[in-house]
Amino acid sequence: MSSTLAQAVVGAGYYPALAQHVLRTAIGDEKVTAHFVHAETTFDSTEVRRHMSVLVLTESRLLRMHIDDGAGPESGGAHAASATVESAQLSSITSVAVTHVVHEPENFREGDVPTELVLAVGWGIHARVDLEPATCGDENCDADHGYTGDITGDDTLSRVSVIADGEASVRALEDFARALHHAVGR
Repeated sequence: MSSTLAQAVVGAGYYPALAQHVLRTAIGDEKVTAHFVHAETTFDSTEVRRHMSVLVLTESRLLRMHIDDGAGPESGGAHAASATVESAQLSSITSVAVTHVVHEPENFREGDVPTELVLAVGWGIHARVDLEPATCGDENCDADHGYTGDITGDDTLSRVSVIADGEASVRALEDFARALHHAVGR
């Protein structure tokens, strides 16, 4: 694991020892060529939840680590965290899309930071199946026509904004996206 990635994880302040352990295990002896660390806090009506996503680019793979707060029923109410790493060969990435959102685009100049940035990567790791009962079109028909549905690939998505995350985070995701585009040739 590169020293800059380790520093970014420590700087995010979200279970750095756990995050570094999980990342070192996943990265192994590969060289890290780019990374992006995004810690986020969310609020709902009853609790505050923290989570962190880390994107790591090696010479052959894209890894995404995600850590969530929260205790499951099996923990007996004790505090817990869950860390998951997904990994895809760069050759399996089917698309890289970067959306730049700019408020007052007429004032945008080269070197300015977008108001928000969204990176979507199609990498074929997960797919979602949406099913519904099939019909023949006859409102009075009560025959079983089976099911119909769609299989949709779930992209990995990262979104940052100047307001929520700061200019440095938006620039960091933009740099990571540039490195990913170059690595996969898209």
